[in-house]
Amino acid sequence: MYNNADAADEGKRRNRGRRNISEVFIHPRTFFGSPFQPDFLSDLNGTQAPVSSHPAPALQALSNGTAGYLLGPLSTRVIPVVYMLVVAVGIPANVAILCTLASKIRKVSCAILYCSLAVSDLFLLLSLFFKAHYHFHGNHWVLGEAACRVVTACFYGNLYCSAQTLACISVKRYLAVVHPFMYKSLPKRAFTAWVSVAVWGVFGAAVVPELLVRQSYWIPEVGRLTCHDVLPLHYDSHAFLLYYNLFLTVFGLLAPLVVTVACYGRIVRELNRSHHDWAMYIKASSLVLVIFLLCFAPAGVLHFLHCVKLFSDGTAGLYVHFKVAVCLCCLHACLDPFLFLLMSKSAGSRLYSRAFKGKTLSLSV
Repeated sequence: MYNNADAADEGKRRNRGRRNISEVFIHPRTFFGSPFQPDFLSDLNGTQAPVSSHPAPALQALSNGTAGYLLGPLSTRVIPVVYMLVVAVGIPANVAILCTLASKIRKVSCAILYCSLAVSDLFLLLSLFFKAHYHFHGNHWVLGEAACRVVTACFYGNLYCSAQTLACISVKRYLAVVHPFMYKSLPKRAFTAWVSVAVWGVFGAAVVPELLVRQSYWIPEVGRLTCHDVLPLHYDSHAFLLYYNLFLTVFGLLAPLVVTVACYGRIVRELNRSHHDWAMYIKASSLVLVIFLLCFAPAGVLHFLHCVKLFSDGTAGLYVHFKVAVCLCCLHACLDPFLFLLMSKSAGSRLYSRAFKGKTLSLSV
């Protein structure tokens, strides 16, 4: 006989099933937390702990690795020191590149792409300043929820923007070297202008979700107000971000990585087949490729594997590794200006226009 008690038990089982399913939908770039339970900390000191007097919503971190990361020297010393070094070198270097492009423009199409890259890098570097402040204060955010959303959106959005711009530059160089006749016939100014607009459109789409959901939560276990590091897995407002950020990882980091590797690999191959001395340009192109791989490949691959791991077993064990990879990824913001100067020198007056396999080849930076 199916009575009211059986119906109630069945409802509880369904609710537990829905909760178990919801645990899969975890924000991919963070540790995950659950709603804070007042009696969770009572076993720590034998007394009942208050929920929190902090105005931000409270979460309890479910992983021992969360507290270790938030309080450990990796996040409170190593990562912010790297961020500040990148800021100290990158901001003057990118400002200098913008001034150089404004005063000595050889090709407008090149200037458009490099200005776009320098501006994206500058936004990323400014967000690093605030993230370093957060890490130096023991992963405790004191600047408010609105600032947390803006800094998070600016930081991750400009990572995608920079990677895509670098991929566009590699395609431009590929066309100039491998298909010079096609390259000369293209409307390069209009084409690069529209490509830059499209890249910044992707940046806008990437930052909107980060601006719409709450990013800062109070973690009573460690006494920290985290920014983007711990987010609730049970909120519907955060569940869609797993799919969204997985999409951005594939098309914002991994796809530019594949394009850049393919373009520079073909460039080096074609130049090696030439009877002319392209050693300087080959070395410069190889260096650009290696730096791109070192900066972007670990972050893209680890983020993708992190999402797969969340889908498979619902754990966030790769988050710490991803944070280290993102720290490495930020190095490109201070290296891009020097790579621009290197490519400019390698494609200088002596090598700028040469016969290549019976064609006239014009290398552009």
